[in-house]
Amino acid sequence: MQPIDQFETAVPTESSVVARIDAGMIVTDSAGDDAGTVSAVQLPGTDVRPDTVAGVAEMLMATGYLRIDGTGALSSDAYVSGEHIADVTAGVVRLNVRRDELERAAA
Repeated sequence: MQPIDQFETAVPTESSVVARIDAGMIVTDSAGDDAGTVSAVQLPGTDVRPDTVAGVAEMLMATGYLRIDGTGALSSDAYVSGEHIADVTAGVVRLNVRRDELERAAA
């Protein structure tokens, strides 16, 4: 069953890059730096609300999102919009933004 958008039409999720991602995959940012590991995946149109501020949460739900267990200076969890995923190859998710631009999980 596919999600329904605001116009009551089916939203295709199979073609979303998010559908090609699994928990445990490594995430790198646009500079090639380690951003963490995927801990959760939600397809576009999900009803699962991420633990972040209003407005941002709804955008993430619409585009699909990843929850990332952060590393290093960004040791707190972060969320990545489906729009910020550049590529998925060989078990690695490459982003089109820097890791310091990611939406942070609520503390």
